[in-house]
Amino acid sequence: MNKDLLNILSHSNKDIDNQQLMDYLSGNLAGEPLHELEKSMADNAFLNDAVEGLQQLRGKKDLQAYVDELNAGLHRSMAQKKNRRLKRRLKGAPWTWLVFVLVFALCLIAWLMIEKLLPF
Repeated sequence: MNKDLLNILSHSNKDIDNQQLMDYLSGNLAGEPLHELEKSMADNAFLNDAVEGLQQLRGKKDLQAYVDELNAGLHRSMAQKKNRRLKRRLKGAPWTWLVFVLVFALCLIAWLMIEKLLPF
């Protein structure tokens, strides 16, 4: 099986053996491992849905294109979120400090004015 096809679940739940899953999809799994995987599918709705979705894809070319598209979309989405987070953090930081300095200066001026106007 092509190593690139295993990228689709590379950071997923470690209870799922990716090579075993790909062997199951290609029909190369038999015996006890087949029985264990089918038992896991019966117990785990996420695994069952993942296998059903991958079975709907026809041909290795379609699967490889789908994996490439998912990986590219994931990288694009992560980059966009990171850029938005950086823009938000950089935009807010200078204004926060400016407001803090202004409030502090106003409090200091008010305190000095009160001290001069109301001698105790």
